[in-house]
Amino acid sequence: MAKKKDKFANYLTEISLNLKESADFFSDYKLKNVSDLKIFSEKMKEYETKGDTFVHEVIQELNNAFITQIEREDILALTMSMDDVLDGLEGTAALFEMYSITQADEYMLKFVDAIKNCSSEIVEAINLLSAKKLPQIREHAIKIKDYESKCDGILRESIKHLFVVEKDPIKIIQYKEIYEELEDIADYCQSVANTLETIIMKNS
Repeated sequence: MAKKKDKFANYLTEISLNLKESADFFSDYKLKNVSDLKIFSEKMKEYETKGDTFVHEVIQELNNAFITQIEREDILALTMSMDDVLDGLEGTAALFEMYSITQADEYMLKFVDAIKNCSSEIVEAINLLSAKKLPQIREHAIKIKDYESKCDGILRESIKHLFVVEKDPIKIIQYKEIYEELEDIADYCQSVANTLETIIMKNS
């Protein structure tokens, strides 16, 4: 039975590390021209496809598992919420390419920085979960929620600023969509934190 427990811990770790790697790439990749957008979008698609493979494997293993370290629905919820973050990042990269946006503004950079920090907290939390150090997870869940709260403020500021300075209605639509997509990703990070807190509560 211990082998099965380790298998799910390993999957969750792999998923969190793939998520962090994708968030780091998203944050650090330097867009210079339109041709860079294609490379950026395709690389994010690779991370997303890798994440999907992990999700399918977790679901398959859950169907076959007799006993799991934590409840099946919690393993699945954690898997799916991390995958939502990754899907959001890939979807945002696709928007950048679709709208030919090669210059991220200050608000986008603030969102991305918060999301990158969230991904680091998620990796720390999953490592603690694998080590069965549940009480220590809470501080990471709280930090994720703090970053999400900051993103709420960034969204309000960004849209207010957009309507003041931008006169092109097409650009307003495009930028607003990207801001809202980035804020959604922060919400998905909060869902990961909520699931972690549920696991702490059930197993402490």
